[in-house]
Amino acid sequence: MCGRYTIMVSMEELMLHYFIEETTIVHYAPKYNAAPMQNLPAVIHDGKQNRLGELRWGLVPSWSKDDKQGSKMINARQESLQDKPSFRNLISSRRCIIPADGFFY
Repeated sequence: MCGRYTIMVSMEELMLHYFIEETTIVHYAPKYNAAPMQNLPAVIHDGKQNRLGELRWGLVPSWSKDDKQGSKMINARQESLQDKPSFRNLISSRRCIIPADGFFY
């Protein structure tokens, strides 16, 4: 499972690749070391078109009392995705694409 990744393409390349006309990201810079709890580019389909914005990497479960839990829940295993209460209700409605061009172990 990956705990870090890179996203080195330009904003223009991202927008062209995912057919995006405008973005809400104001200050974009390529990242050599994208890490949990950072705000990172994500592509979301809003029902009509793709949008590009920033999301924070990590999942804070609804029952958690503090945000520190988000840094521990950064990956989900496909084999147990539908069994885990943390992810089970999210897979049908809260999806996005995280553009990446490399990853680290």
